[in-house]
Amino acid sequence: MTSAFQTTRVVMGRELASYFSTPVAAIFLLVFLALSAGMTFFLGGFFERGQADLTTFFTWHPWLYLILMPAIGMRLWAEERRSGTIELLMTLPVSTGSLVIGKFLAAWLFAAIALALTFPLWLTVNYLGEPDNGVIIASYLGSWLMAGAFLAVAALVSVFTRNQVIAFIVAAIVSFILVMLGSELVLSTLRGWLPDGVVQWLSSMSFINHFGRLTRGVLELGTLFFFASLIFLCLWLNAQVLEWKRGR
Repeated sequence: MTSAFQTTRVVMGRELASYFSTPVAAIFLLVFLALSAGMTFFLGGFFERGQADLTTFFTWHPWLYLILMPAIGMRLWAEERRSGTIELLMTLPVSTGSLVIGKFLAAWLFAAIALALTFPLWLTVNYLGEPDNGVIIASYLGSWLMAGAFLAVAALVSVFTRNQVIAFIVAAIVSFILVMLGSELVLSTLRGWLPDGVVQWLSSMSFINHFGRLTRGVLELGTLFFFASLIFLCLWLNAQVLEWKRGR
C-alpha cells in the first residue's frame, strides 16, 4: 500500500510539474481569474445586487468549467498517446491505478490552485459586509468537487484518442449534457416522450442541481456521494481501458 501511495505521489508530482514547465499554466490561471471576475462583476451584476455574498461568483462555475476543465483534462492521456510515451508508461512496473489516480490528482490539484487564487473575492465580500462564510466554504467545496467530476470525465474521454482537440470537443459535449440535464427547457422536452421516473433520474444527474444545493450551504450526503461516485466511476473505467490497452 505504501509503495502504491508513493508511486501515485510521484506520478502526481511529475504531472503537476509538467503544467508549470510551460506558460500554459500561467495562461490558464489568468484566463480563469479574468473570466471569474468578469462574470461576477459584469454579467452577475455584483454591485447592482447590493448584497455582500459570492452567489454571482459561483453561479457561473458550471458554465465556466464545462470549457476550462476539458481544456485541462484533454492532455492527460491524449498527449501521452500522441507523443508515444504511453507505451513507455505501460511497460513500467507501475500499477495502472497509480497512473490514473496520480495524473487525475495533479489536474484536480491544479484546479484547486486556480480556485484558491480567487480568495481576494472572498476578502472583498467580507470587507463590504457580513456574508455567511459557512455557505461560501460549502460553495468552494462544491465547486472543487464539480471540477473534479468534469476532470474525471475529460480524463476518461482523453484515453480514447491521441488528438487533444477531439478529446476537448467530446469532453465539452459530455460536460454540456451533464450541465443541461438540470435545465427546465430540457426536462420539459423530455417529459413529452419519456416516463416521469426516467426524467427524474436524468435530472438527478445534473451538475447544476447538485452544485446548487451546495451553494445554498446544504451539505447533503447524496450530493457529495454523486460527485464522488462519478469521479470514481470515470477513473475506474479509465483504468480498465488502460489495462485493456496494456494487455493487447
